[in-house]
Amino acid sequence: MSRVGKKPINIKGVELSQKGNSIKVKGKLGELEKTFHSNISISIEGDEVLVTRPNDLRENRALHGLTRALLSNMVDGVSEGFSKTLDIVGVGYKAEQKDNNILLTIGYSHPIYFMPPNDIKLEAVTPTQIKITGCDKELVGQVAAKIRSFRKPEPYKGKGIKYSNETIIRKAGKTAGK
Repeated sequence: MSRVGKKPINIKGVELSQKGNSIKVKGKLGELEKTFHSNISISIEGDEVLVTRPNDLRENRALHGLTRALLSNMVDGVSEGFSKTLDIVGVGYKAEQKDNNILLTIGYSHPIYFMPPNDIKLEAVTPTQIKITGCDKELVGQVAAKIRSFRKPEPYKGKGIKYSNETIIRKAGKTAGK
């Protein structure tokens, strides 16, 4: 049995509804809906959700843990939410809050005006730090990766946009002549 897949998911404080293979999760931070693979069965029993698989085929074993993890992330997202923090490193590089949008000045000839999807909230905590929050873990990570892709950190000076917990491996520059 999958160690991840056989753990029950606690759903206290969250409203869960099932229609076939589609699960809808509603909580204080929002609402998420996802359709799962038909081989995996999901059963709601009181305050717990159990995920089971029909047999030990390789595909079903992989889907078992995946389905349980995705469902758990949905429950965590609508009750607590997810967030990522980006740091902007470089002289003159900054982020500016414009409503729920962000204006990035990161060394190009023009500023970049980034508008996030509806479910995502962007916040410029300081001029060099952006906080991305939302209830969908996948979407939060995708938006963070998109903003980071505007100016990835370079290995010589470390300039660019990086995750706050990311470590940039620095390279030595050119050395003096022979």
